[in-house]
Amino acid sequence: MNEKKIFIRRLWMSVLGVVLTALAVAMFKTAAMGVDPFQSFVSGMDALIPLSYGTVYSALCVLMLCFSLICDRHYLGLATFINLFLLGYMVEFFQKLCFGGVTELSLPMKLLLFAGAFVLLCFSASLYITADLGVSAYDAVALILTNKFHLGKFKFVRITTDVVCVVAGVSFYVLSQGTKGLGTVVGVATVATAFGMGPLIDWFNRKLVEPFFYRDHERQGEA
Repeated sequence: MNEKKIFIRRLWMSVLGVVLTALAVAMFKTAAMGVDPFQSFVSGMDALIPLSYGTVYSALCVLMLCFSLICDRHYLGLATFINLFLLGYMVEFFQKLCFGGVTELSLPMKLLLFAGAFVLLCFSASLYITADLGVSAYDAVALILTNKFHLGKFKFVRITTDVVCVVAGVSFYVLSQGTKGLGTVVGVATVATAFGMGPLIDWFNRKLVEPFFYRDHERQGEA
């Protein structure tokens, strides 16, 4: 496979990964059982600031992007900007298109949405990671704090940034909206995504995404 075809495949994997991530986040928000830590922060800010979810997401990512550009550009790539400008607005799109008419859901339906969103989020992350065209602005922050500023092991730095995001998101939401609807910001999905995504992403990498991506060229030199 020539380099152009390889790049095109990596590009559409990145775009598809971002789109599926947005659908997963919309499913999490509809199930109202929590979202991943960074989306928790975005949701809290969205409740506090009179701007659309997509605009708040992009604005926060731009701030983190500036931090990365100043401190270490190594982790940034084309996919970083795809994520920045696409994901937040795609979450809004899927919420309106797929779940705009949804009102109160039964517990079994919430659990079904939650489980589907969790699996979809892990699969989309596997696509994004395997494409290797840069990480999200949020992911870059923890990597820079770990590898440039040496604040500790990555897993502990990432847990710290996740906890800060959740606490800030909940605080902003409660300040603006009270506790009603808090499940759209924090819940079981927040814990599940923080601690349970790794193993499933690894399984998708090994069993599905990497075999597809590498099926007709050698790994060496292509990642």
